[in-house]
Amino acid sequence: MEGSYDYVVVGAGSAGCALVERLTRDGRTRVLLIEAGGSDREFWIKVPLGYAVNFANPKLNWNYHTEPDEALDGRSIYWPRGRVIGGSSSINAMAYMRGLPNDFDDWADSGATGWAWRDVRPAFERMEQHLEQDSDGTRRTRGEGLLPISDLHDQMHPFSPRFLQAAEDCGWPRGADISTATGEVVGYYRSTVRNGMRCSAADAFLAPARKRGNLRLMTNAVVERITFDGTRATGLHVRVGDKSFNVTAGREVILCAGAVNSPKLLQLSGVGPGEVLRDVGLSVHHDLPEVGRGLQDHIAISHVFRAVTPTLNNILGRLPPRILAGMQYLAQRRGPLGVPVNQVGGYLCSDPKQAAPDMQIYCNPMSYFTAPDGRTVLDREPGYLLCAQLCRPTSRGEIAIRSADPDAAPVIRPNSLATQYDKDGARRAIEIIARLAAAPALRAVTQERLIPAPEVQDADALMDDFRARASTVFHPTSTCRMGRGPQESVLDARCRVHGLSGLRVVDSSAFPAVTSGNTNAPTMMLATRAADMILEDAATGDHERVLAYAS
Repeated sequence: MEGSYDYVVVGAGSAGCALVERLTRDGRTRVLLIEAGGSDREFWIKVPLGYAVNFANPKLNWNYHTEPDEALDGRSIYWPRGRVIGGSSSINAMAYMRGLPNDFDDWADSGATGWAWRDVRPAFERMEQHLEQDSDGTRRTRGEGLLPISDLHDQMHPFSPRFLQAAEDCGWPRGADISTATGEVVGYYRSTVRNGMRCSAADAFLAPARKRGNLRLMTNAVVERITFDGTRATGLHVRVGDKSFNVTAGREVILCAGAVNSPKLLQLSGVGPGEVLRDVGLSVHHDLPEVGRGLQDHIAISHVFRAVTPTLNNILGRLPPRILAGMQYLAQRRGPLGVPVNQVGGYLCSDPKQAAPDMQIYCNPMSYFTAPDGRTVLDREPGYLLCAQLCRPTSRGEIAIRSADPDAAPVIRPNSLATQYDKDGARRAIEIIARLAAAPALRAVTQERLIPAPEVQDADALMDDFRARASTVFHPTSTCRMGRGPQESVLDARCRVHGLSGLRVVDSSAFPAVTSGNTNAPTMMLATRAADMILEDAATGDHERVLAYAS
């Protein structure tokens, strides 16, 4: 694997897989894709309901933890990130949500020119293949992209429609396809599933690219630092096992390592806030103060209810029906194991006067809780979860290297609920859950609320419960964000690092701000659109240009 390539890409996750598929299409451009993890050929990766099994699997996962978060009762929060081919798209819950138009229009307004809704919508459409079914069961395909977006409502648990009726009871509109929503809507989640199996970014994008002779994939490889010749990135220093070596990028080094590891790698390479680098004994190659800063994430609260009608607990919480479900899945690739747990939900306005939704809601037809170590603990009795999160939090945290050791986990400071808007949003999330639970369609099938306990009723006590239990829903972004200049951002609007040449960051860390929903879809969209920019710049020689600091 040593040698020279046109592009060297770090990270075979959602962004990296989508990016290299586009870069290698001509059959001539030489691309090396480097992944810290190993094979994704694991049974429980492919089973849609099996994602909980791998949620804390150290073989597939970086298993990060945050620093104690003051706003969340000083808790250290578990942060799983994929360390496997496919990255987090191999261990996530498979929900596909583009985000809302105002998310991307706000990106453009913040300095990411060319990333408004009118610009990004075609990129979404190019990568999508919608596998749909009509009310009469007729199946049809819409779109010619590589990524399947499946309508699985006919396989979802019979409890799930009760949530949809409850939402309608509350006045929220129901839609047929919430994955492409542009406003307030509830419905069945669509998922990156094909033929009853997870379709990760590796399955959709990397698999066809690996058939081309101009792509090389290196796995179980630790990238220790970026190499430079002055202001130009020239390659990477890599370690595989006990062997270390350099690889050279003739055109560009492209980081697709995610919102945690892309800023970490920049900082390990001497690119970042000078004080952070000097504190761990590193020399400053390029002082760029916003590297690692600007971290955003979605924080959600779940309320757990005991149901008086069957839910998935009746199947998965008991051995005989669980065996039958497994046999059905093995024989047909259908049934409870063939559908992700996030079955219904959508975007809601907590105030009808709002111009755009400010809440995302989930209903899972199963009661469980996540232990501090990431294990999923399932209730044996029937139950369900209602979960809500603020779509666009305004708090910003940071990622910083802990030491100069590439193997050391970085410092993750989410800085949750740091703004009054986010504190108010937490209260509104609790209120929305209460409204839904009180709607006739759910009240009729609910015995009691289990968590928080039924006696926890007043607003302050419920907010105390939020601080004690709320957690990430695994959507970190914006730690290398695009923007106008180096005092407020890391990248220009073409994902190029300010003040350097031959170096880009193409993943969720490039988001100027977190999007309103699940971040996997916009991450792949960003990579799809960035690939076009990279090839355009190669054609004009613009990849050689050192980006001058904006005044």
